[in-house]
Amino acid sequence: MNAADNIANLYFRSKKISLLILAATAIICSSMLFFFFNDPEGPNLVVVVGLALAVYFLSAIAYIFSPFKVNGIKRLSVVICMQILSVIALYFCMK
Repeated sequence: MNAADNIANLYFRSKKISLLILAATAIICSSMLFFFFNDPEGPNLVVVVGLALAVYFLSAIAYIFSPFKVNGIKRLSVVICMQILSVIALYFCMK
């Protein structure tokens, strides 16, 4: 393998890890959203997972087809901030 193959392979692994991080933050944001609602039964698992999937797919699309001119950890940080802001907006819309 030459240097170009190593760089391409590193980028591919980095993209997988970034998407896994986006999935984890989507689950955390979704569960935190329903945690703040005062429901005596607690959050419904199906609803939490459904919202997490929606947030993840929207953020994955924003990450993959990024209109931002940043790369690497900055791009991941921007998309994570988008996830957090979208969940905050949903909280105020649902309240």
